[in-house]
Amino acid sequence: MAAVAEVLGKVLVVDDDEVIRQLIAVNLNLEGFEVETATDGQDCLDRVREVKPDVITLDVMMPHLDGWSTAEKLRTEPDTSHIRVVLVTARAQDDDRRRGLGIGVDAYLTKPFDPAELIEVVRELAARG
Repeated sequence: MAAVAEVLGKVLVVDDDEVIRQLIAVNLNLEGFEVETATDGQDCLDRVREVKPDVITLDVMMPHLDGWSTAEKLRTEPDTSHIRVVLVTARAQDDDRRRGLGIGVDAYLTKPFDPAELIEVVRELAARG
């Protein structure tokens, strides 16, 4: 009988593009993470207290509530400020990176991203607890 793999942590994957959302979710799930998904920033904020993720991967360019605003809201709420946040975006300019660091995100990956790099970043952040 095979041993049950240890869950490495819980990740909330937030992206309005279903293909990218599923790509990230499948890769993290195969690596041993428990994964939930959200379709935009507001969906993330509505679900974050229920899901209780260790890490959130957050697209920047989304309708309704973008990743910047979502990350800011997560950082200002006492019960979500500790959650590790990875911005995943096509916006690779230095100003965008500085803005993310100013908000207090933990990592910044640019699209197209290497799934192995994403897994490594999420694994490291989840391990920090």
